[in-house]
Amino acid sequence: MTRSLAQWLALQEAAHPKSIDLGLARVAEVARRLGIDRPGSAVITVGGTNGKGSTVAHLEALWLAAGRSVGLFTSPHFLRYNERIRIDGVQAEDAAIVGAFERIESARGATTLTFFEYNTLAALQLFADRGVELALLEVGLGGRLDATNIIDADVSVLCSVGLDHRDWLGETVEEIGAEKAGIFRAGRPAVLGTARMPASVHAAIERLGAKPVVAERDFHWRVEPGCGGPPRWSYRGSALSLADLPPSALAGSIQYRNAATALAALESLAAGREPSVPAQQVMAALDARTAAAALARVRLAGRFQIVPGPIEWILDIAHNPPAAEVLAAQLRERPCRGRTLGVVGILGDKDAPQIAKALAPQLDGWILCGLEGPRGIAAAELARRLEPIVREPALAASVREGCEAARAASRPGDRVVVCGSVHTVGPALEWLGVYS
Repeated sequence: MTRSLAQWLALQEAAHPKSIDLGLARVAEVARRLGIDRPGSAVITVGGTNGKGSTVAHLEALWLAAGRSVGLFTSPHFLRYNERIRIDGVQAEDAAIVGAFERIESARGATTLTFFEYNTLAALQLFADRGVELALLEVGLGGRLDATNIIDADVSVLCSVGLDHRDWLGETVEEIGAEKAGIFRAGRPAVLGTARMPASVHAAIERLGAKPVVAERDFHWRVEPGCGGPPRWSYRGSALSLADLPPSALAGSIQYRNAATALAALESLAAGREPSVPAQQVMAALDARTAAAALARVRLAGRFQIVPGPIEWILDIAHNPPAAEVLAAQLRERPCRGRTLGVVGILGDKDAPQIAKALAPQLDGWILCGLEGPRGIAAAELARRLEPIVREPALAASVREGCEAARAASRPGDRVVVCGSVHTVGPALEWLGVYS
């Protein structure tokens, strides 16, 4: 029987007794049977509490600007599963994903796989089928036991470490850092997007004998005011220097760091123990003009995504306290003439009070939304958890109702910030009609 993509996804959600089952043995064995456990392409794996989505988006744009082939695996998705797998900037078609699932099903035998493990294997299979020159793998959860870690990356990137997924990764940043540092490999570059990492990350690098490439030590960026226009910035790495670059198309000052981290990862790939010839060719082609073209083309939904208009909408997942702090800083950087209303929905297993505490100084009013699904909670329960940080919020049964209430309450010059979860931003993107 031929199944549709929707039927395959429903089957996978019910196939394994646990939605999350951290460990590599099962998925690695199926990858071996499929012959995709040792990719023919170069591989960059990107992990971190926050910043990994923006960093892989910059890596993809830079590689494509040099005219090379790249596969991107990311998660989760907003509205369509196909968002998770892109080849040369284009989402995978249903038929290709279904074909990959059929091969996985034939290879797995009695081995059970989680939803994310099917997803990871499908991405690797499609990258092999298309013969991409670079595979970009975004870690789903943690690092050490995440399904993406069955692949020995040529370069591993750790963008940041903060408190999130404590049920799975540990109660402290040291424990979480050790789990995320599990993507590093002996003798290979370990690019750190910030020098402010837990000691456990540096200990893992030393223990493994990985080669650290540290932000603001081994690569640098500098932002200068523009002459009557947007800021310009420069990058200086081990071998590459670029000047007079435009800002990334992704909004917010944090993107200078993410773009610089992506450039450092490409430099590291070109100069690695087994240098990637395509990466060397990309670096040879990567002048300021090519980098500027890449920066202009970076796209990433739901990360400080701005929808302009008389009422400005800003959409950002911001699903943990560190991400909420970054969002708050970005809102401070972008003053608003009128009021700022928040449409906020947060899953029940997240640290909602700390998220709200970070955002509270930037929001003039709150509309709390209920989220569906096993991890979702009703708006009234979210309001209870946010007392006394959030006083007298409006309540909405769904994100759609929350967006409608925000639009009705807003006037020209106001802005609406939709945040708290991918399950909040996804429906808002659809409601606004800006999802593609």
